[in-house]
Order: sequence, then C-alpha cells, then structure tokens
Amino acid sequence: MQDADGFKVRAGTVRAALALLIALLCAPTLTRAAAPKKVDFNRDIRPLLSENCFNCHGPDENKRKAKLRLDQKASATAPAKSGEIAIVPGEPAKSELVRRITTDDADDHMPPAKTGKKLSPEQVELLTRWVREGGVYLPHWGFATPLRPNLPEIKSKAWPRNELDHFVLADLEEKGLTPSPEADKTTLIRRLSLDLLGLPPTAAEVDAFLADTSPQAYEKVVDRLLASPQYGERMAMQWLDGARYADSNGYQADYERYQWPWRDWVISAFNNNKPYDQFTVEQIAGDLLPNATQEQKTATGFNRNHRINTEGGVIAEEWRVETVIDRVETTSAVWLGLTMGCCRCHDHKYDPISQKEFYQFFAFFNNVDETGTGQERPVNHPPLLSMPRPTDAGKLKEFDAKIAAAETKIREHETKLAEVAEAWEKSLGEAGKPVEWMVLAGGEKKAQSGATLEERPDKSIFVSGANPATDIYTISAAVPVKQIMGVRLEALPDDALPGKGPGRSENGNIVLTDVMVRVAGKEINFKGATADFSQNQFPVADAIDAE
Repeated sequence: MQDADGFKVRAGTVRAALALLIALLCAPTLTRAAAPKKVDFNRDIRPLLSENCFNCHGPDENKRKAKLRLDQKASATAPAKSGEIAIVPGEPAKSELVRRITTDDADDHMPPAKTGKKLSPEQVELLTRWVREGGVYLPHWGFATPLRPNLPEIKSKAWPRNELDHFVLADLEEKGLTPSPEADKTTLIRRLSLDLLGLPPTAAEVDAFLADTSPQAYEKVVDRLLASPQYGERMAMQWLDGARYADSNGYQADYERYQWPWRDWVISAFNNNKPYDQFTVEQIAGDLLPNATQEQKTATGFNRNHRINTEGGVIAEEWRVETVIDRVETTSAVWLGLTMGCCRCHDHKYDPISQKEFYQFFAFFNNVDETGTGQERPVNHPPLLSMPRPTDAGKLKEFDAKIAAAETKIREHETKLAEVAEAWEKSLGEAGKPVEWMVLAGGEKKAQSGATLEERPDKSIFVSGANPATDIYTISAAVPVKQIMGVRLEALPDDALPGKGPGRSENGNIVLTDVMVRVAGKEINFKGATADFSQNQFPVADAIDAE
C-alpha cells in the first residue's frame, strides 16, 4: 500500500495496526484523565463573550444595555444600579453573570432567547470555572508582548532536535500518542518541493537526492529550492491573495487591467530576500521615499489592487470613498491582523478599535488623485505609472536627450523673439497694423416685433418693449473704414433685465440663431465663427450657415 505522500507500508502492518486499534477500543480505560488546564481569558473566554454577550454588553455604546461592559474588568466587577455585581472574582455564587446564565427564569436568563444565541452546558461550566479561578482579564492578545514560554516537560527526552519539538512532543504525549517515524528520502524531497515551489520534484531530482549520501544532502536540496525562481512565485501566492490582486476590475463588467508589474515586484522581493521592513514601507509609501526608484513606485501598486466600478450612472465620489475604505480594510488585515471593516459603522465589538480610529486611519489614504470610477473598456485608470520594458529603456533615454536638445534650441530662439517679431511687423507695412475694433454707433436700429432698441451713452443698445419668443434685430450704420475683417457681437448683462440678463427671457437667457452682414446692399459671407460659450444644440457655427 502507498499513502498520499508516497510512503509505503506493508499490508500486514495495516492489519496488525487495525487489530491493535480494536483491542484498545475494547479495553477498559485505566489511565486517569488529565486535570483540565487553567482557563485562559483570551483563548477561552473572550471569544465566548464576544459571540454571545458583547452585542449588548460590549464596546458599542449605542447598543449597550444596563451600562454594563463585559469586555472591561472595571465595569464587569463594579456594582450595577441594582447593587448586583456581574463578576465577583473567585465567587461564582455571588456573581450575577453566573446566576443569569444558569437561571430557569426566562425573563432573567442570558443571553435572551430573542437574540437566537444559547450557551451550551460546557460553555456555562467554562464561564463558571473562569469566575471561580478569579475571573482574570487579560489585554487583547494581539496587543500583548509575546513572552517566551518555558519548555514543557516531556518523557522521550531523546526525540526533540530543537525547542519546537518539545511542544509538539508534549502535546502528543498528553494525548497518548507517539511521533511518526522519520520520513524516507523520497517522501522528504516531495514534501520539500511542494512546500517551497508548489511543484513535485522531477524523477531526476529524486534520484540525485537518493544518491547523495553526504550529511548535508537535505540542506543542499533546501538551498537549491530556495534559489529557484519558482520559490518567489510560491511564496507570493498568499500575499497576492491577501492584497486582493487581480488583473481585472471586478464588478459587473470585470474589464481587463494591467496590474501584473506589481505582482512581479512581489515575486522579486521574495526571491531577493528583501527585508520585511523595506517590503512594508515600499508597498505602503514607496512613492514618498526620497528619490524614489521605479521599483519603489511600482511597489505602491498594493494600494491600487482595489476593484474599479465601470457601471454607468455610478456616483464618482461614492466609489472614490469605497476605494479608500478598501485600502483601510486591506492594510489593517494584511499588516495588523485586524478586521477594521466593522468600525466603518460602529465601534468594534471584539478588537479594541473605535469608529473614530477607523476614520483617522482612513485619512492616511484619502489623498490619492482618482475619480473612483473607470471607463467602460479594458484599460488602466489614472493615476498611472509608466512601465517601459527593459529593452526600451535605452531608446527612452535617447529620446529624452533629443527632447532636451530641442528645448535648449527653443529657449535660444525665444531670447531673440522680441527682436524677430519687431522686424516682422515692420516688414508688413500698412497690413501689419494692430487690429482695431470699432463700435457701430448712430444709424438706424429696429426690431421686427416693434420692440425699442435704444442706443445708450456707452454705445451699447438696450432692448425694451415687445418681447416675443423670437425676433430679428437690424442695425445699420456708416463705417468709415475701407476694409472690414470681422464682426464681434457682445451680449451684456444689465440689472434691468430678467435675472440681470443678458437675454430677455424669464431666466435671463438668450439664443443667437442667425447673423447676416450686408455692405452696400451686398451680403458678405463669413469664413468662420467662435464664441466664448455656446448652448447645447446651438453651436455658434450654425449662426453663420446658409440656412
């Protein structure tokens, strides 16, 4: 027979093991049960209280009942308004918590039936024993300084090869088990290769390991696997998952994007054994480092792994905020091991984090220049980092040098620009004179509707009287010049107009739909038209066409 790891055992051995197992199952129990371990608050009690009690007696002030907090010793051991004390250390009979979880009175029993939660008899006993042992509270394990424990007592003192082995063996001995025999070399190299590369070894690699009888044979295989490029790929997989890496946007369209340069940076970091502090700083703020390199800027792609919404009609600011929240939740989970997402709406019921602290953390990421939405096509969305191929680096430097030379030449010409312009103007003679605008004044002014067109002292024309939906204004005046190069029409605001104008409609609007110019009775064609502003569906070009 052969197990999943390729470890061979004899069928007869299996039959003997089964017979032994049956004999053990049929034999009376002769060993005395080990004394129960002392109750540990973080391991045994905090999760139990969090699941069943903190919703009403935890950090969330808005949902707290009876002003009792079971997550804090000071509150749990202080007299309530009724005089009762939830936890009296060492005295379960005087502890209201113990009474409430053991009473048959439905009105007093905790947790209330309406919550849908119910403590098992084992959990009730655990809480009671914890109170009896002193009701000891401990700081949240995630914020407590790790302490090196003493090595546990073991019977087979020759088996351990290192300190960790003591803890493994102690647990096995407590359960009445013995360590498995050492794996053969074929199994060993298979496990090593799968662990470090995610791939099984080749037949040639197995044969080479079997043929190597030196004391360092195992170490040489480990070194070879650690030096393999596939090692970085294997190690990066879990990091990429935690950082929510993907080469597509997510959401309904899930368009393609190009995030793989950051993926390759992570793989390279593992293969080059980048120190963890640098690995951290460069991903969170590599672009803010002094003289940041291309690689350090690429590392900050960690913060751009969030999903991008390309759905029509989304609110850009809403989704910009969602991306910031995504960064908060991912950064806290990956680097702090904390689920800060709960604090987006309320104080955390388990981890010691408040809603205020969530948005203080939020502020660190609330300064990336992005819209929160994307275009409906496969593309990366700004802000962007140019990622030229290594083979293009030389060409880009060559182009940069040419651009710099051209800019230098331009600056040289700019120093002579005033002199050249003056000479050019002199060469034009009469045609080179500056353009002068002349205001049409005097003459005849009339409206098709009969409205009054009044010329004011500043030469502007004010319209009053009849005000139909459409009208035609005609202005005739003598122009003492030989050549007209253009016509300029200005619509001016005025306090006497609706909404201060510049039009006469109720909202002060005006739409110009047609302009014609006649000189000595002959209509003059316009070459083009421009406007400071054109209303939708009324481009200024339509005002000079033939229609």
